[in-house]
Amino acid sequence: MEKVGILGPRGTHSEEAALRLNEILASNRELVICAEIFEVLAAVEAGELDAGFVPVENSLEGSINITLDTLARSDSLVIAREFIWTVHNQLAVKAGIKLGDVKKIFSHSQPLSQCRKFLLKNFPHAELVSTTSTSRAAEIVAESKISDGYAAICTKRAGQLNNLETLANEIQDNSANRTRFFEVRRRPNEKFPTIKGDKILIICQIDGSRAGSLCEVLKEFAFRHVNMTRIESRPARTELGEYIFFFDLENNVDRRTLNDAIGGVKKKSIWLKDLGTFPVINA
Repeated sequence: MEKVGILGPRGTHSEEAALRLNEILASNRELVICAEIFEVLAAVEAGELDAGFVPVENSLEGSINITLDTLARSDSLVIAREFIWTVHNQLAVKAGIKLGDVKKIFSHSQPLSQCRKFLLKNFPHAELVSTTSTSRAAEIVAESKISDGYAAICTKRAGQLNNLETLANEIQDNSANRTRFFEVRRRPNEKFPTIKGDKILIICQIDGSRAGSLCEVLKEFAFRHVNMTRIESRPARTELGEYIFFFDLENNVDRRTLNDAIGGVKKKSIWLKDLGTFPVINA
């Protein structure tokens, strides 16, 4: 059985998304809980895990920098697939607590922010308490007394794990709140990339001191009609003002044209890494 590392603890959005992906793939892969994203990726690099399932971007909060930085530094990791997960938040309580009984609401800072309209409308006087995770919020509520009036904003999975009841479903302000995950694996021994897919991720460092250097790179894609869906920059961690660029590309042209575009970018870069061609799954 394959082992896939995920960011814990149990009951987080990462676990809920990974379980859903297993359902879609009709797979019984074992999910291994890790304390940090870096721990997941390091275990995959070391061959201790078959794959890692890590967040890379949230539509409201932006990029997950540790994921991007680790992929940029690694020579052995590639992307096997992308999974786009719609974030679902619920208000969970102990059995017997009603809407008017809630005095204090616990959650991670992001869900508290993402559910602000719902909270202001329904609980204008409730105390909001930030926790390390939505899972921890559910644990706090489970450990409380009914008279405390505690509630948690958490996943359905976290509520189930802690025997909580759902007081309100889908309470996020923005129904378009989505998180992109990468399933990351070790680079195979054969020539890579070899599989068909929807997207390509390349990472490169260019000479930022030379005027027009980024424009020249982008022209390599535009000239060959390679559609770029996303560009991200991160500090190169060498000198101030030096950056690494991440390009998400659609696999919308033939392989030869795509290879020519990537080859052209490589000639204009200090270094370049191709993290592969991979499918995108929406849920």
